[in-house]
Amino acid sequence: MKKRKLGHSDLFVTELGLGCMSIGTEEKAARNIIETALEEGINYFDTADLYDFGENERMVGEALKSVREQVILATKVGNRWKSDKTGWTWDASKAYIKEGVKQSLKRLGTEYIDLYQLHGGTIEDPIDETIEAFEELKAEGFIRYYGISSIRPNVIREYINKSSIVSVMMQYSILDRRPEEEALPLLHEHGISVVTRGPLAKGLLSEKLLSKASEKGYLDYSYQELNEILPRLKERLAANRSFTEVALQYNLANPAVASVVAGASSPEQIRSNVAAVRSKSLTDEEVSFIREVTKPNIYMQHR
Repeated sequence: MKKRKLGHSDLFVTELGLGCMSIGTEEKAARNIIETALEEGINYFDTADLYDFGENERMVGEALKSVREQVILATKVGNRWKSDKTGWTWDASKAYIKEGVKQSLKRLGTEYIDLYQLHGGTIEDPIDETIEAFEELKAEGFIRYYGISSIRPNVIREYINKSSIVSVMMQYSILDRRPEEEALPLLHEHGISVVTRGPLAKGLLSEKLLSKASEKGYLDYSYQELNEILPRLKERLAANRSFTEVALQYNLANPAVASVVAGASSPEQIRSNVAAVRSKSLTDEEVSFIREVTKPNIYMQHR
């Protein structure tokens, strides 16, 4: 599988990464999914301390133990579970980040994290303090590089100006083109890579199409609009290929994108996503058609 350089780092990530949140909590099944990903050439695995109260990190670390030096392991910090585990609070403080990394390293069973990401972020955060925490963790050898997970342009600009982030994770798909207005061009200009999530828009951009649609629609697309747009896209672009291929290739067509992180709850899903990424790239005409049919900027909240 092709690899792309992650920002200014020396990390080269496969064009498809595995979003580990969806692998479930049954150890054998989860390991089977991860091993299938490895067999198919995926080298980029993304988890978070939030997932399953840290159990996801433990399972991922255990499954990757024998190939640790050959993979790129990413996790996240910032969401703090309440003591009764009924929910979580946001904490971007230096103290929490430096404590959080110790717990993640222990669960992952590794001495270092390749990419440590702030799992969100607002303009009200103590951003200078947050950056200081990540920079110290780099200097101490606990992490190799760091990034953020955000779609907020004001937050992204702060980190571009003040930090040495190598990546930003954000939701991006044919049906969610918010990043195209500002975030993607800005990050590409500064040599910071984008790692995308949600490329299939909750299954709407898979072969299941409207069977995955809610009567409420998706973002600010109404159900009626989806009923008009999706068949039109499929007819024009997916006559001789799967709709999943079109969806993943649309993300990879943007020069700012280094990897598409897609979840999978079965080995079959892994293989399907891998086939989609290995398929033929979209032409400029196909990309233009998608942009003509869909909404350019759905909404830009929390600027």
